[in-house]
Amino acid sequence: MLGPVETRSVSPVFVGRAEELGTLHDALARARAGEPQALLVGGEAGVGKTRLVEEFAAAARRRGAVVALGGCVEIGADGLPFAPFSTALRALRRELPGELAAAAAGQEEELARLLPELGESRAGRHDEDGMARLFELTARLLERVAAEHTVVLALEDLHWADASTRHLLTYLVRTLRTGRLVVLATYRSDDIHRRHPLRPLLAELDRLRTIRRVELARFNRDEVGRQVAGILAHEPAPDQVDAIFQRSDGNAFFVEELAVAAHEGCRTGLTDSLRDLLLVRVEGLPESAQQVARFVAEGGSTVEYRLLAAVARLAEDDLIEALRAAVNAGILAPAPGGDGYRFRHSLVREAVSDDLLPGERSRLNRRYAEALETDPALVPADQRATRLASYWYHAHDAAKALPAVLEASVEARRRHAYSEQLRLLERAMELWDSAPEAVRATLRPVDYTEVYPHPLSERRGGTPSGCGPATTTLRHLDLLAEAAVAGRLCGERERALKITKRALRLLEDEDDRLRAAWFWIQRSRLVQGLARGDGWQEIATAQELVRGLPPSEVHAEVLATAAHWSMLHEPGPDALKAAERAVEYARMVGADDIESNARLTLGGLMVDAGQIDAGLGHMYDVRDEVVARGLAVVVGRSHVNLPSVLEGVGRSEESVEILREGLRLTGTMGLRDAEAWIWGNLAESLISLGRWDEAAEAAGNAQRRGQTAGPHGSGANCLAYLALARGEVPEAARYLAQGRAAYGPHDPMPQHDLPISHLTIAVAAAEGRLADARAELARTLESGFPLGTQRYAWPLLLQAATAEADARALPAARDGREQVLDGVLTAVKRLTTHAPVWLAHELWVRAELHHAEGRSTPDTWSDVVTAFEPLGRPYDLARVRYRLAESLLTGAGEDERDRATELLRLTHSVARHLGARPLTDAATALARRARLPLTPVTGPAPASADPADTLGLTTRERDVLRLVAAGHTNRRIAQELFISPKTASVHVSNILGKLGVSGRGEAAAVAHRLGLFPAEMLMPGPAG
Repeated sequence: MLGPVETRSVSPVFVGRAEELGTLHDALARARAGEPQALLVGGEAGVGKTRLVEEFAAAARRRGAVVALGGCVEIGADGLPFAPFSTALRALRRELPGELAAAAAGQEEELARLLPELGESRAGRHDEDGMARLFELTARLLERVAAEHTVVLALEDLHWADASTRHLLTYLVRTLRTGRLVVLATYRSDDIHRRHPLRPLLAELDRLRTIRRVELARFNRDEVGRQVAGILAHEPAPDQVDAIFQRSDGNAFFVEELAVAAHEGCRTGLTDSLRDLLLVRVEGLPESAQQVARFVAEGGSTVEYRLLAAVARLAEDDLIEALRAAVNAGILAPAPGGDGYRFRHSLVREAVSDDLLPGERSRLNRRYAEALETDPALVPADQRATRLASYWYHAHDAAKALPAVLEASVEARRRHAYSEQLRLLERAMELWDSAPEAVRATLRPVDYTEVYPHPLSERRGGTPSGCGPATTTLRHLDLLAEAAVAGRLCGERERALKITKRALRLLEDEDDRLRAAWFWIQRSRLVQGLARGDGWQEIATAQELVRGLPPSEVHAEVLATAAHWSMLHEPGPDALKAAERAVEYARMVGADDIESNARLTLGGLMVDAGQIDAGLGHMYDVRDEVVARGLAVVVGRSHVNLPSVLEGVGRSEESVEILREGLRLTGTMGLRDAEAWIWGNLAESLISLGRWDEAAEAAGNAQRRGQTAGPHGSGANCLAYLALARGEVPEAARYLAQGRAAYGPHDPMPQHDLPISHLTIAVAAAEGRLADARAELARTLESGFPLGTQRYAWPLLLQAATAEADARALPAARDGREQVLDGVLTAVKRLTTHAPVWLAHELWVRAELHHAEGRSTPDTWSDVVTAFEPLGRPYDLARVRYRLAESLLTGAGEDERDRATELLRLTHSVARHLGARPLTDAATALARRARLPLTPVTGPAPASADPADTLGLTTRERDVLRLVAAGHTNRRIAQELFISPKTASVHVSNILGKLGVSGRGEAAAVAHRLGLFPAEMLMPGPAG
């Protein structure tokens, strides 16, 4: 009846949207310049979002961009995990197969969770970092592909997005910083009601400056007139435009429907009902075409042709004719890629679906499910389980739905789609009682569960000791266990906590201590994650439950969790014993990942207890093993904990070397949070080594890369320390506030609290608030320093003692000083000094206490300087050299003045190089008061004078400088002089400080300028 108009319900003329299209083109131009762009396009249903994206995509392709389109898939009101990203990546692979393969190289197993064509995804236990790792690898994949090509990633219908898709989109928007990439997403604004899951995401994205929002308004009258003219291929009458504009209210899709209805001439009786408007052309189709439309409406956003044929059960010619009628009428359209059909507009699909009778809907879903069971190849493999589960569920067949839903939950878990896994498991629990007992008896835990102790032991071929024979039938408790972990991994901790409560209530009637202990460990993690406590009560309950039971994986996990908690909160002998038993039990039951983590904990605790070499040996062994095995989570932890322990015992160069390797590994593996921790640890070690500009950059990276509070706090603390050392007290106070806010009051740990207290004392002292500094010290001393906290305790006590020493001349500071000094001294006597750096700090603190009492001597400070000289910590060495010079100038003779002059020159040179303004100013002021020159007297030196002597170089340092000037590395220097590379590094650092230069090249230039070494002495020797 409609003739040519049937194929022209969409206007060939793109109407309006000049401003919105301009915004998209501007984003494309910025992306082509290397600045990634993110845009959200919102508007009511039918307003023209898809048409805008199509026009933009066509223009982008003309400009050489690669466009990858993906839409959120709705299947019977269920979202398909990661559907738009999988579709878009598949399109990207078609366009740029070589580039995408190269970008994914080495991580195909992980990325296959989104794009199965890359290979088989890795099996194994799932952890908190699994989803984050997948997200980071996806971001890096896109950045690499977009390094050479401009890429537009368009994701449509975000209002149907599953939770995992929403999380991944948020992650990309937050983290993408490089690449010629435009991420564009559309959503229906009129569907986003108060409780819609997209609403919090939109609110969060609104706070980001990196994303732009584009809101599509309805057409005005002129635009409606141009749209109708395009559809009808002639200029419409003004009264017709007025009528269509009034009834459509400017909605582009309604304009199309009304224009076509008006052209028919037989639809004048059309009511104003929206549903009638949407269904009128469907009802004008032949009956077979209407039936096919109903099948497509219930099959999902897109239905594959072969699946539709199996469900419709029509002769192929009849099916094609029915489809042709629906397509010509503008009701259906071929899906992108040509493999199936979808409604041209989702509003019509929803109207057709809503028009189905309840029994009819169940029958259609059953036919879909039966067709898919008969031939699973009818749909893509990565959609099969989810779609079958949805069809059986909406067919209201519990016997079929329960195993299908469980199978879909396994697939969701495999893809790290933990939100969808949780929803499916909750659906399985809903179906549990409705499903026949005979069906439940056929379900085996090994097929559907992964985290629970019984199936894990069964997979290893044994029965977990202490809890009876392994179960061969899936139980409701198994589902609760899986759901609890899925809730924790997807961030739904409140729901997960309720699930564990329900499980423990069920276990009250059973004598199953192992299962109960497992759930208590989950509760501990959830309580800590929700900031409702430190989790120890739950761990202690689990320990009581497993006490006396034979070794098992749960037993090992309980012990490992207790040891790790104690290491962070209350390190000591009990923690060490728990770690040893955790390693032993994990080894006996073959729980490799638990064993590796427990050995890392054990190594750290051994170092804290003074067994430094043995403890570090454990940690190095674990590091090497997990890197060789590619055990991602433990790789991250090993490259965080081992360098941290090394830094704690003063082996900063060694720490930096491992941290640099850790950055490479975590970047490759997508361990973003571990990478952030590594940046924070790197900042700390670089501060110790006097590489402050690098340290500030690393601390900033820790804050930018971190997704959790720890790296933010660590980075802020390092920046606060640097600001204080450089005399920027207001900045230091600001960073201190950031660090304190990051850690919060909910779960106190010495490794967080003691650095904050240290900085609090330092800032208060720098601002002249000695009383506040003393109050913070008193609070800390009252809490005490647990065993193993020496690395944090020594700098804190030093800061307190230094503040008292610097304030000794102030009358107001005399009251209470003796009590403060006694408190510091008492704490000093209780701390261990197993590492050289701790011993050096003990000497320094005692010297400051003497200084505060007015009885400081050059001998005391000479011992401190001697202790710090081999440690490779230039700023600390400069500070104690200043103190020694200060002590020497009290009643000094000529020899003492010469020595003090040398010390002040070295101090001033290092402080100026570091930008440590307070120390620079102090050295300058002291030299001025003592009338000492900070720069050597110019003029020709006596013929017998050795320039090396005037620089204060020792004989060994002179030898090292000669090799530096010859261009040798530390390793080569060590070989030449028969010393260790670490000792060579220490000598090089001392030389740089004495020469007042920032690098090896400058040191070599000084040596050449002063003629320290004849040319023949600089000739390279044989290769080492």
